Amino acid sequence: MAEVATSARSSATPDQLLVVIDPVARRADGESVRIAKDVLSAGAASTKVCLPDGPEEFSRALRRRGSRRPVVVGDDRALLRAVGLLHRQRELAGCELSMVPVGPVLGLTRALGLPSGAVAAARAVLDGAERRLDLLVDDSDGVVLGAVRIPPVATHEDADAGAGAVAGASAPAHAWLRTCQSLVRTLASSRPARITAAPGATGPVRLRVEVDGVTLVDLDRPVEGVSITPGAGGLAVVEVRPLSVGAEASPLTASGRTVTVSGAHFRYRADAVVSGPVGTRTWTVREGAWGLTLPAG
Repeated sequence: MAEVATSARSSATPDQLLVVIDPVARRADGESVRIAKDVLSAGAASTKVCLPDGPEEFSRALRRRGSRRPVVVGDDRALLRAVGLLHRQRELAGCELSMVPVGPVLGLTRALGLPSGAVAAARAVLDGAERRLDLLVDDSDGVVLGAVRIPPVATHEDADAGAGAVAGASAPAHAWLRTCQSLVRTLASSRPARITAAPGATGPVRLRVEVDGVTLVDLDRPVEGVSITPGAGGLAVVEVRPLSVGAEASPLTASGRTVTVSGAHFRYRADAVVSGPVGTRTWTVREGAWGLTLPAG
């Protein structure tokens, strides 16, 4: 893992930053990575840049951050990896995390309010303010920042991510492929996201959904889908879409601190990650559990 330390600058902000650049971001958009690194290095009192080659080195860099504020340069998966690691180390509450979105899967970072351009996102790291956000934690110690969806669904971003991984594996011999794929992503970004079934997804399912111990829907009523998202005031918002027979059935909604889903073995999508099959899973809201630097104002 390469590490680069920059000298202090008298005009910089007092922050000392640890900039961890995810390898997927480097392969997907090296120019945006370079711009972000330059802006952060010029604007902070001290910047240490780490270039991990994989998840293990990524985790090691975060564990050894010391007093530096961690800045992740990467996509949704890199952000999830960072939050998950800090949560498992029980260091999430005392750590302000910053993010420069670069890569093929950015739906979550957009939803959280992070700027999309490298310059704007890097400036937000330097000039923004920490916002405490709620977190969903499941009974296997997994974390959810945005949404749980049952059954899992995928958008065109997932296909782009897969294509980017293939291109990165053969980069020395086929560097020109990255240029073509960058053009495809640019053209595709102007179209609405396509929502399709992810691998392992099925049709209607029979599930029991309980919110704070109260059953919202039981196994005798097939459902087309379930979504769980962090809401306001430390509550999760749950929406169940029953299977429509004849007239369209209205969604069932509820809010609570604990949500348990059980039934036949099912898969689910937690942010950018598809998990399962499981027979039961419980998610609990942790209010204000993590801090993210967002643009001020």
